[in-house]
Amino acid sequence: MYPVIGICPICGENLTVTRLYCRACDSTVEGHFTLGRFYHLDAEQMAFIETFIRCEGKLTRVQEELGMSYPTARARLTAVIRALGYEIAESKQDVPPEERQRILGLLAGGEISSEEAVHLLQGE
Repeated sequence: MYPVIGICPICGENLTVTRLYCRACDSTVEGHFTLGRFYHLDAEQMAFIETFIRCEGKLTRVQEELGMSYPTARARLTAVIRALGYEIAESKQDVPPEERQRILGLLAGGEISSEEAVHLLQGE
């Protein structure tokens, strides 16, 4: 048997299943059935997700197994998340290294509390 595809190879739109068949009892069910979100992924994205799951969701292990940089692995994960129809929250601005050192110095000198330091280091 061939694997089910979720994207039309002609126009690229989502496919709708219209017939289901049981080989055991020779029954056929017709209608309009939707495929799950994972059928919207291409073969490369599905392979990435399988690796991601096998690596227990740890991108550092994914990057090692696939021989890619961490930013590339992160970008692939982001592409899969979007292909599944989810939005990705904007990440907070990274605090520049000089500012990070200044904040840690203030914390070490007792000028700010640890809670304040955490908020500042998180870019809040």
